[in-house]
Amino acid sequence: MMLRIKRVPTVVSNFQKEEAEEDSRHAGGCGRNCFRNCCLPGAKLPMYTFKNVNKIEGEKKSVVSENKEHPVAFLDSLLLGEWEDRMQRGLFRYDVTACETKVIPGQYGFIAQLNEGRHLKKRPTEFRVDKVLQPFDENKFNFTKVGQEEVLFQFEPSTDNEVKFFPNAPIDIENSPSVVAINVSPIEYGHVLLIPRILECLPQRIDRESFLLALYMAAEAGNPYFRLGYNSLGAFATINHLHFQAYYLAVQFPIEKAPTRKITTTSGGVKICDILNYPVRGLVFEGGNTLEELSNVISDSCICLQDNNIPYNVLIADSGKRIFLLPQCYAEKQALGEVSSELLDTQVNPAVWEISGHMVLKRKEDYEEASEENAWRLLAEVSLSEERLHEVKDLLFEAISCSMEEDKGVTQNILEESDVSPQSLEDVDALKGSHPAIMSV
Repeated sequence: MMLRIKRVPTVVSNFQKEEAEEDSRHAGGCGRNCFRNCCLPGAKLPMYTFKNVNKIEGEKKSVVSENKEHPVAFLDSLLLGEWEDRMQRGLFRYDVTACETKVIPGQYGFIAQLNEGRHLKKRPTEFRVDKVLQPFDENKFNFTKVGQEEVLFQFEPSTDNEVKFFPNAPIDIENSPSVVAINVSPIEYGHVLLIPRILECLPQRIDRESFLLALYMAAEAGNPYFRLGYNSLGAFATINHLHFQAYYLAVQFPIEKAPTRKITTTSGGVKICDILNYPVRGLVFEGGNTLEELSNVISDSCICLQDNNIPYNVLIADSGKRIFLLPQCYAEKQALGEVSSELLDTQVNPAVWEISGHMVLKRKEDYEEASEENAWRLLAEVSLSEERLHEVKDLLFEAISCSMEEDKGVTQNILEESDVSPQSLEDVDALKGSHPAIMSV
């Protein structure tokens, strides 16, 4: 059975059109200054090159210009400066800084935002939710159709191990640059998209190279309030072209406050933990002898979920030092008619930001009545059951072990390395406190 849900896709680019619209390219360019062959020849964009070091830095980086003078802070001065420039040029669909936001009273401090501007009043489009991996379709909207003015800069590893900023660099069509672009329907200040190897037209699926790039961006920003997120197909990604989202929010996300319990540590030093006392069950990865060790364990886990058709979301937090992996089933339950009409009426699509505790609400009544209980109830519908998550973890640990064997000749199962006894179920139940919404589904 093919599962579909009626959805109104979020507009992320001013050039996003109906999927069935015919391309209007013509000789000499399509007139939209896009990222296709009609407009790319001779095009130039700023370029930021990051030092390709294999570790997570704790200190903030700086950008060195071509003549190695006038250092520029990456996050505050470059990304946000370029983002504010696009705001002044009127490229956003609304002023996100005018959206009402509040911290909901309670143990975790869920964040509620009233963002009526993200509700696009247009014909609903059917999206498949039963296939995490779907082939790229050039006829549907993708990021090669965005205007070059929506792209802030190219983001590439340095060729000489030096951090540099080139204000007017040619676009290397042959090597398909990775770029940072605005999201014209922002959730928060500085909301951007990281699009790896944009011209390769990769579908929305994690690979090792793309995930490492996202970790480099988090580490390069060096700011714990700058997080990156990823949504797979089936977990509320609306565009099947590989991309991460990121924005700046100067408060701690509720999921970052949740207690954890260590499961194991890999031979590469990556600690894997369960998330406890939170409405969405999942895993946390941190540590690692190198940045690449950490990235490989997580990307291999994502690849395993994709290959097993399990939708998931990822939050990259703490400057790339903590990564949350969250398998989910909300869209599937929605398609099967298993979600209450009360929750459906909120029109909240629980993607990575909502799951992390930043609730983007589209109706004023939901914002005014926002409570920790309501947030908990919605997110509990997202979570896999405890039994199902255990099955998923078995798949993940097998995949990680196999990858380690291939990479390093490791023969010991990583589960045998754990030196912490699992916490009893009674202890975990006690942690749940007054939130009975965590139940098997």
